[in-house]
Amino acid sequence: MQTRRLGRPRADAARDLRADLLRIGRELLMEGGVAALRMREVARRAGCTHQAPYHYFADRETLLAALVATAFDDLARRLRACNDAAPTLGVRATLLASGRAYVDFALSQPGVFRLMFRADACDPQRFTEVRDAGGRAFAELRRLATIVHGPAAAATDATILWAHVHGLAFLLIDGPLARQFETDALRQAHIDAVAAQFADCILPG
Repeated sequence: MQTRRLGRPRADAARDLRADLLRIGRELLMEGGVAALRMREVARRAGCTHQAPYHYFADRETLLAALVATAFDDLARRLRACNDAAPTLGVRATLLASGRAYVDFALSQPGVFRLMFRADACDPQRFTEVRDAGGRAFAELRRLATIVHGPAAAATDATILWAHVHGLAFLLIDGPLARQFETDALRQAHIDAVAAQFADCILPG
């Protein structure tokens, strides 16, 4: 009878177990937040031995860091796509598209989004991949500030843009706006209206 080696999945050896573990981690964060993500539960849902996740992640915090770094890179890609399109879209449309990309990202994976900004759960000083990925995402926000305000854009300009989309995202996820709208269409219309008024406030003319 063939014996299993410790730390290997019970499933097909060709399976991308690391990707499955990350997917399950996102699901657990969505269901119950950071407290719900336990290595044994991740392994159980993945159908692998309890030791298998440790073949990819040294501990629970390392798994959380991988989830956060992956999420920041996803966010950076979305923002970069909007910024890259600026010459075609124009300033106002780029601002609106970037804000929508940020909010849509947050609404698509609120469990991970909450975790991304909790240093108590995932310390960027311990995990360089988190710090680097977060830096790439913020670099796109700074780039947007230069698109909106020109090369002389100040650090405060990027912070204002960030505060707008970040605050709106959290109001929609955990704040009163999470319960205000009866349909998704009404919620989307509200997001668009807020974005348009914000653009009116910060763009000249």
